[in-house]
Amino acid sequence: MGRKLRFLAVPFLFLFSYSSSAMSTTYNVQGFGAKSDGSSDCTNAFLSAWAAACASVSPSTIYVPPGRYLLGAASFWGQNCKNNAITMRIDGTLVAPSDYNVIGHTGNWIKFESVAGLSIYGGTLDGQGTGLWDCKNSGKNCPQGATSLGFYNSNNVLVSGLTSLNSQMFHIIIDGCQNTRLQGLTISAPENSPNTDGIHIISSSGVAIMNSHIGTGDDCISLGPGSSNMWIENINCGPGHGISIGSLGLDMQEAGVKNVTVKTVTFSGTENGLRVKTWARPSNGFVSGILFQHAVMVNVQNPIIIDQNYCPNNGKCPGQDSGVRISDVTYQDIHGTSATEVAVNFDCSKNNPCSDIKLEDVNLTYNDQPAMASCANAKGSASGLIEPTSCL
Repeated sequence: MGRKLRFLAVPFLFLFSYSSSAMSTTYNVQGFGAKSDGSSDCTNAFLSAWAAACASVSPSTIYVPPGRYLLGAASFWGQNCKNNAITMRIDGTLVAPSDYNVIGHTGNWIKFESVAGLSIYGGTLDGQGTGLWDCKNSGKNCPQGATSLGFYNSNNVLVSGLTSLNSQMFHIIIDGCQNTRLQGLTISAPENSPNTDGIHIISSSGVAIMNSHIGTGDDCISLGPGSSNMWIENINCGPGHGISIGSLGLDMQEAGVKNVTVKTVTFSGTENGLRVKTWARPSNGFVSGILFQHAVMVNVQNPIIIDQNYCPNNGKCPGQDSGVRISDVTYQDIHGTSATEVAVNFDCSKNNPCSDIKLEDVNLTYNDQPAMASCANAKGSASGLIEPTSCL
């Protein structure tokens, strides 16, 4: 009962609301000079509309009419806003510069910093990342690339009905935020696009991601250090690398990940399904209080995996063990098909074994036959229908 109460309480963190008023003012970006031709630089027009909405003492709406709006790197700052109820209603498409060098060194294409009570409805972000991906895949010297949409040190943010296409790097980052809800999103990039994570969360609490379809060249959703009280529900993931906690443990001093629920998710042709990944090096990080529930795997290479020996190219960690402590992780009602023979793989730290790992009603097959399970340094229990046979 205690466990259910802990997780079921999480969604109520996201029932924040925004006040409305007859005094609400709408700021149309075209009134500030934005042109919907897809070639005129609209950056200053958007920033001016934000400044006007921010200066209003009553709730404000920034409206983007249909059309294509070319936008360079744009940072929207909220620390001096006079109201905490700004809405952006986007009926058009925001287009990044086709030359990836224009924003490729900026870190973020569209950035919100220190905002409170922001709601974004609708719209499409076209990151035009193809040129940068080609550069990276050719082995040339290329800029790192920009995240399409970033929220930093912000509170009470809602993003609903947004489409993000072809980001240079991550599509969405949530960093240092409290009480954030992402719902009804469509996030898309090709399977071979490098580092195009759908949603990456770090150092944030009270984040809900719901009713979304995510297919990219990297993780559909990734939770970095300091992620807590996460609720992820009704997600279709694929292509991509699955839903990941991690990678964690790169740094010795690192915040843990705790109280995470991932439920009602479908993985289609992904590299991983439900993954926990940590570097094989000393760290005081931890993972605890994780519930993976009601997941369907469709031809997934690693449906259930804990990998505590992550050490790409044997750099930064050869011969070391992960210091990240993983405990209280439950897999409940997980079924479907694996693309590899080993469908459940718990490869835990030799010095810090995984503990209290629970399998409940897990049924995974490989080529219409029972799949296999592999355990190293993992302790826990299994109950209900378990296929493959538990190795815990």
